[in-house]
Amino acid sequence: MADGNYSGSCACGAVRFEIAGDPLAVRQCWCRHCQKLAAGGPTHNAFFMADAISVTGTLASNAHAADSGNELTWYFCPSCGTQLFGSSSARPQMRAVRLGSLDPVHGLEPTAAIWVQEAPAWVTIDPALEQHPAQPPPPPSQN
Repeated sequence: MADGNYSGSCACGAVRFEIAGDPLAVRQCWCRHCQKLAAGGPTHNAFFMADAISVTGTLASNAHAADSGNELTWYFCPSCGTQLFGSSSARPQMRAVRLGSLDPVHGLEPTAAIWVQEAPAWVTIDPALEQHPAQPPPPPSQN
């Protein structure tokens, strides 16, 4: 994992954020919902404690029931639609931050691929990644 603090924004710059500390985990997700959000590929997410993230600007949100049975809420810029964060009812103290929204150079890369059973047949998942057919246990929380 990288060391330090992170910043990021939506595509239009109306929403900016700062993150204090290192991620708990960095994963790519192949669930069908994430494939739709990413236009066919996986989403790439770094998990941080929610209280480590400060946001400037207004976020909109959308909630839905995930295949895991949890309620997922996605937070996005209402101006440009860039999805920035996600949260799960199973782990409300954590936020999934989209790697693409982070300012370069962040140095973060996935160490695991989840929901690989739902990846398209044409996908080759990096064999160096820890792989989970569905939802793995949550990353450990930091106190």
